[in-house]
Amino acid sequence: MSDANSAGQKPVNHKPLRKSAARLNAVQALYQMDLAQTPLPEILAQFESHWIGQEIEGDEIASADLTLFRDVVGGVVREQRVIDPMLDAALVKGWPLKRIETVLRAVLRAGAYELHGRPDIPARVVVAEYVNVAAAFLDREETGMVNAVLDGLAREMRAGEFGN
Repeated sequence: MSDANSAGQKPVNHKPLRKSAARLNAVQALYQMDLAQTPLPEILAQFESHWIGQEIEGDEIASADLTLFRDVVGGVVREQRVIDPMLDAALVKGWPLKRIETVLRAVLRAGAYELHGRPDIPARVVVAEYVNVAAAFLDREETGMVNAVLDGLAREMRAGEFGN
């Protein structure tokens, strides 16, 4: 069965949804890794077999782009010594990354990783995606903080994309 409906409309492109789901799952995995100190191979296996694309309490969890999911989670772990200082510099003085709430820290790390390690993804897309992820978990003030921090990093790291 195709994604086209009986009226002959074009198939629905699920690729953006799969990428958004990958980012949401990556943030959840990073959060769990931070809290429970779960090793990377275990967290990847756990999410890929029990969460991504599964039905939980009657709600179907969107299928995710597993390549992007693995890249973001693995990239944050691999590049943490690079991205954490960048985030510390972007945050308000007196509020280093280690003092930031765990979910917010996971969102910022994932977004910073993509800005740093995925030049193939436009900076504006990265910022918008992680603002949306933040909105799923955090209040408006924290979501605004994600926008400000990631937008600042994007403009610094990828000035050419902003015409600076």
